[in-house]
Amino acid sequence: MPDVRLASSQGKWILLTTVLGSSMAMLDSTVVNVALPRIGEDLNASLSALQWTVNAYMLTLAGLILLGGSLGDQYGRRKVFVTGVVWFAAASLLCGLAPTDAVLIGARALQGIGGALLTPGSLALIQASFHPDDRARAVGLWSGFGGIGAAVGPFLGGWLVDGPGWRWVFLLNVPLALLCVPVALRHVPESSDERAHGRFDVLGAVLAALALGLVTYALIEAGTLALLAVAGVAAGVAFVYVEKHRPDPMLPLDIFASRQFTALNIVTLCVYGAFGGYFFLTALQLQVVAGYSALAAGTALLPTTALMLLFSARSGALADTIGPRIPLTVGPLLCAAAMLLMLRVGEHANYLTDVLPAVLVMGVGMVTLVAPLTASVLASVDTARAGIASGINNAAARAGSLIAVAGLPLLAGMGPEAYRSAAAFDAAFRRAMPICAGVLVVGAALAFALVRRPAPGCVRPECRRHGNVTTPPIEAEGRP
Repeated sequence: MPDVRLASSQGKWILLTTVLGSSMAMLDSTVVNVALPRIGEDLNASLSALQWTVNAYMLTLAGLILLGGSLGDQYGRRKVFVTGVVWFAAASLLCGLAPTDAVLIGARALQGIGGALLTPGSLALIQASFHPDDRARAVGLWSGFGGIGAAVGPFLGGWLVDGPGWRWVFLLNVPLALLCVPVALRHVPESSDERAHGRFDVLGAVLAALALGLVTYALIEAGTLALLAVAGVAAGVAFVYVEKHRPDPMLPLDIFASRQFTALNIVTLCVYGAFGGYFFLTALQLQVVAGYSALAAGTALLPTTALMLLFSARSGALADTIGPRIPLTVGPLLCAAAMLLMLRVGEHANYLTDVLPAVLVMGVGMVTLVAPLTASVLASVDTARAGIASGINNAAARAGSLIAVAGLPLLAGMGPEAYRSAAAFDAAFRRAMPICAGVLVVGAALAFALVRRPAPGCVRPECRRHGNVTTPPIEAEGRP
């Protein structure tokens, strides 16, 4: 049984290590959007290259995150976590030094692999290290500090872009890793799962990433849409076949026998797909059209994260009382209203009257939605499968965001040079926001029709307070 106490010196070092590691991936997911206009200008990149700058990272992370957790269980959670941190930092260094957009995109894909190793590992280290009496508080501190990192991310990213330059958005990860790795090796005990048997579903992971990659490529590079879309669907079918017939699949398909779990993941695809498109395009709209600096654009979105960090735990408690159906219906509708309010943001937009109302409504909507969604996902499966259920839900959110960033510019009619013209981008943005709002309305309707109150006594989230706007939090395996 793990026996490290949170008040001990070792406990504080473990908490610092996990916060530093998870913050690397969380910062990266929130700051890159702010840097996109400068990246495009500096590397003479097209809009599709900027889409790939975001999606290359999400593609490998979404495809491999379930496998990353299994590797830690088998080979040692600290070992895999440290490997992920080093890998992520090396890929970040390559991003920061990239001479062309092609090199940057390749480095971002490598970053995603590192993220898939360290993201599930940070919470697993807390679970495996701390005494059971201290674990809930340790998880709370970890998720709270992570939320602060998510809140600071866009502000810090904007400051770096306007100051030293966009490359420092990536180079910042190197000193964080240089601090994290020695602390982990010295103070974090190694742990593994004795039940792990050494067989990994590498083929399933490759097929999942291939299916997502082909569909993404088909949407971004619309000239080859039909052929690549068919290939992507074929890879998806092959993935399902492999997972169904493997004795130890990365994605156990029988978990979808729960209608509630299946419905919740469809809702997740809808809402996080809309969020992915919203955050990608809004960061560009504020800079390209409204004329904000990178720092101002990053700071403009801060209230959404702050509201989530302050009130997510209370939202989860409310959902425990009234059930998840109403929050999962009202939350997406509020977010849809926020996206329609973003249509007020045009040239020379005033922050207090045009931007802030939309950002605040978005924050209230996400507060209403995210914590109940996580709790409902965990409550829809057996306690022993809470970790895999959370991982699947997190991957579904990333897949939804991936497809939205790839497909939304196509649906909105954005040309390859749209972000270089304020008028062209503004016109496309005004077509894109109603599409995102419509997807959220679909998610709300599905939640209202399909989500039901969970049975009493089911498992509850450990990450009750968080501020990550891009994905739901990951919960650990092996729940008590």
